[in-house]
Amino acid sequence: MKKFYEFICKAEVFLAALCFSISCCLIFLAAVARTFDHPINWSQDMSLFLFAWSVFLSADAAFRADKLVNIDLLSSRFSASAKRVFSILIYCIILVFLGTLIWYGIKLSLFSRRRVFQGIPGFSYSWVTISIPVGGLLMAITSILKLRDLLIRRPVSSEGPGKAGA
Repeated sequence: MKKFYEFICKAEVFLAALCFSISCCLIFLAAVARTFDHPINWSQDMSLFLFAWSVFLSADAAFRADKLVNIDLLSSRFSASAKRVFSILIYCIILVFLGTLIWYGIKLSLFSRRRVFQGIPGFSYSWVTISIPVGGLLMAITSILKLRDLLIRRPVSSEGPGKAGA
């Protein structure tokens, strides 16, 4: 199971980078084509689609690597045991938020399944909105694993969710 999760994590980082790279290339090609009076009308729409996916996939990769913004002004004054309790509370709040994000993201995806994305025939808006619950689910799995590690064993460092200086 651990190898499968590691594969998913590597695939997630690869897909996030690929989506972002293709998005940037599409924007560049569209600008060049517009210069020569041959605009690529669908390029901005597809780059937005790819960017949405790259944002949610990258958010989980950053969360998993403890690279998200961390302000420890208040928590740095806590004792090690208080930091641990505070971290558990923060992860529980994150899980509630992600659960809400997943629930409403699924509802939005189902609601918008017949909506056409930016006028592109045969391309449902659900392909864009499904990135919300998929990213939320991946971040929820990361949160659960981080919470489990925090509950099972005492962390080596006394820092909360995320590492200071990262």
